[in-house]
Amino acid sequence: MTSSAIKKVAIVGPESTGKSTMAQYLASYFNTVWVPEYAREYCEGLDRDCTLEDEINMFYGQLALEEKFLPTANKLLICDVTVMTVKVWCDEVFGSTPDFVVNEIKNRHYDHYLLMYIDNPWENDPLRDFPEKREYFFDIYKQELELINASYTIITGLGQERFDKGVEAVKAVLNS
Repeated sequence: MTSSAIKKVAIVGPESTGKSTMAQYLASYFNTVWVPEYAREYCEGLDRDCTLEDEINMFYGQLALEEKFLPTANKLLICDVTVMTVKVWCDEVFGSTPDFVVNEIKNRHYDHYLLMYIDNPWENDPLRDFPEKREYFFDIYKQELELINASYTIITGLGQERFDKGVEAVKAVLNS
């Protein structure tokens, strides 16, 4: 199957909204692969605050992971985040984002995005920073998706209800 025939669904949203859990669930449900979040592995190895150079490294790492997994996808590639996350963090922490990151977000195609809502309870994690700003970041992700005229579904609910909404949204993409 050519990579252009593979549908790509990206999962985005604030911290601790179940993105990775949803990515794993959907990949299993649809018998395909999912692209993990490169930043998680990268940041686990840091013993200092993240720099702009680190964000750029995460940008390239996320793109490379996506390209690595694409040929192994079974009609569908599930992406646990995209380089949009780099933009959100660069804007928040450094006040701006390099143009090449912004351009990649505009030019990189995903057939659909799942925007995870903040109704999941916060789970502490040493790599998570802003439990009090989840609504703020949800709004930013929504604005970013609207800026690129993305097709997206807001995923709400808890437990199986949340997974079922993700499955329903992906099935609609596969049937389009």
